[in-house]
Amino acid sequence: MTERTETEASPMGGSVEPWMFEVIDLKQYAYCPRVVYYRYCLPLLRPTTYKMEAGIAAHTLEAERESRRSLASYGLDEGERHFDVRLASPELGLSGRMDFVIVLQGPSGREAIPVDYKNAREVRPNWRRQLAAYALLLEEAWALPVRRGFVYMIPTRRAAELSLTAREKGTVRRIVEEMRGMVAGERVLEPTSQRRRCVDCEFRRFCNDVF
Repeated sequence: MTERTETEASPMGGSVEPWMFEVIDLKQYAYCPRVVYYRYCLPLLRPTTYKMEAGIAAHTLEAERESRRSLASYGLDEGERHFDVRLASPELGLSGRMDFVIVLQGPSGREAIPVDYKNAREVRPNWRRQLAAYALLLEEAWALPVRRGFVYMIPTRRAAELSLTAREKGTVRRIVEEMRGMVAGERVLEPTSQRRRCVDCEFRRFCNDVF
């Protein structure tokens, strides 16, 4: 088996400027675009919730377990392991921190495979978009193709493979531009149409049109 390594590649130094979004913002934008607006236009407002802290703790514990187990959960025999990979692309206007990246030598050459840990029991639609964003960052920084990724669901210890196509990567680019326009113009967009999401939202008190 290939020796395991830790990687911290091209981290951003200093503070994050408003136009350098994080991959997690894609998930938040799909959940409700106002979350991204509040984060960048009113950055001092966001509190740290119990759910956030629990998620961070679960990811940290899983990374420790990952370093001791084989790649059988991903249907792989061997591969280079890179943990806590941090990448930033001024060209894309995007940065991200990947839990785990596998570099695999296959019949058609080397490929990079991002793995995202999730504290959930089933795959959700917006996870593919996050993986596609990681794929763009990896392809630019490591010059390796990224055609697939895995979501590892911590409670069930199951990995789901998701294909990452050019169309999905193009969607990520488009959404980043949408977020850029919203923040640059300081435009408050309509809230999510699924108002049940507003019940536990930490920003609900700032949305005067949501009851």
